[in-house]
Amino acid sequence: MADAYFSGETLDDVLRSVIEQVQASGTRIHPTKGEALEVTGVLLEITNPRARLSQTESRGKVYSCLGELCWYLARTNNLSFISYYIPTYVEAADGDMIFGGYGPRLFSWEGRNQVENVTNILRKKPDSRQAVIQLFDALDLVEKHNDVPCTCTLQFMLRDNKLQMFTSMRSNDVHFGLVHDVFCFTMLQEIVARSLSVDLGTYKHAVGSLHLYVQHVGPARRFLKEGWQSTQAVMPSMPAGDPWPSIAILLQAESSIRNSGEFAADSIPGLEPYWADLIRLLQVFRCKQDGNIAQIRALRTQISSKLYLPFIDRVLRKMATSAR
Repeated sequence: MADAYFSGETLDDVLRSVIEQVQASGTRIHPTKGEALEVTGVLLEITNPRARLSQTESRGKVYSCLGELCWYLARTNNLSFISYYIPTYVEAADGDMIFGGYGPRLFSWEGRNQVENVTNILRKKPDSRQAVIQLFDALDLVEKHNDVPCTCTLQFMLRDNKLQMFTSMRSNDVHFGLVHDVFCFTMLQEIVARSLSVDLGTYKHAVGSLHLYVQHVGPARRFLKEGWQSTQAVMPSMPAGDPWPSIAILLQAESSIRNSGEFAADSIPGLEPYWADLIRLLQVFRCKQDGNIAQIRALRTQISSKLYLPFIDRVLRKMATSAR
């Protein structure tokens, strides 16, 4: 019988264990998107949610993860925005939008800001069990769409002055989707925690169908051969205080960088290194698109957290190789 509970300190710890399990014990299914190996009724736990970035060569997706987070926070389901970071989203589009995009559902679903709502609930009633965001809706199944939310609910629970988060998903792709989901949702967990002036608790991620598409079996095996990753590789703590003014600056920077390629993080007085680093990562991604190796090297010298240096070095290595 397949294991159904996986716990680890980092994303890599959990990711390695669950991919091994799916490959060893997964049942073969034939859904719309292609043949896959599936394990059902799975619970994943990451005890240190700041260890949300894979440190491996193949699954270290800092740029697409950060881009998808900005897409959520920008409250849009616009295709051109997310396809800049993740081109495969084109396959899920209905025209120029992603019907199941999480941004509008998080922040303006039927006129309500669900993130603000759960924050206010916990601020007024710290022991509440009602701080739940709904992403999947019954109406999503009424008409045919190329994409409907894989995530059903996000629940926030304040216990021992730490914010725990519980994600419930109907379906999750262990090779591609999981690394993005864990990053975006634990970042949202930390945003809400900072809004409440509390620290992070654990992150738990329940999945009805956790699967590996057969076309990804080879890449998943290569990931496993990369070896176990250090538990010390964690993102810095998000600065204390209300995070939303800094998020507004991050989104302004993202839009400018994506649309024009120009933004100077150093031009904003008082911007904490935490947020400046995220902006510089967005700049690195744009410079990669533009083939600007010199600017990436300059940005590397300005990065505050050493955690991000291997991701930048990986870009530089690939660009140098392709230039030969």
